[in-house]
Amino acid sequence: MSRVLKLLCIWFLMGMVYFVIEGIWRIPKGGDANISMLFVGGLCGLLIGSINQIPKFYNMSVFKQSLIGTGIVLVIEYIAGYILNIKMGLDIWDYSNMFFNINGQICLEFGLIWLLLMPAAIWLEDFIRFKFWNEGAGYGIKDVYMEFLGLR
Repeated sequence: MSRVLKLLCIWFLMGMVYFVIEGIWRIPKGGDANISMLFVGGLCGLLIGSINQIPKFYNMSVFKQSLIGTGIVLVIEYIAGYILNIKMGLDIWDYSNMFFNINGQICLEFGLIWLLLMPAAIWLEDFIRFKFWNEGAGYGIKDVYMEFLGLR
């Protein structure tokens, strides 16, 4: 399979997970999951998963990868929010009433939630690579969280 097709598959699969999580989070509160989150989430997942694909980062701790991944998500969500919410007026999300927000597009609370979700995102991208393309070694999500917490 070509490298581009593989990356598009990862983008789509990670985006679907992001889209579903968005729906689970927002629909009970009267909101909805906007299809743009498929693309935004897929890009986030692809970039987060790419961190440990770079040779100089092979041995980086899960906590450091999670910090970088959280930064990636916040930057992408801010840019997406600026384009989709502010410039295009789609009002997909608005964190203006949240503590430590930037233009209502990102906020501290969700940044911390992303930090806690990041080991799962790292694991999922590695799991996809292992299951579909036999890349890397299979390992459990519990192992990633144990390392993230410094218990391993």
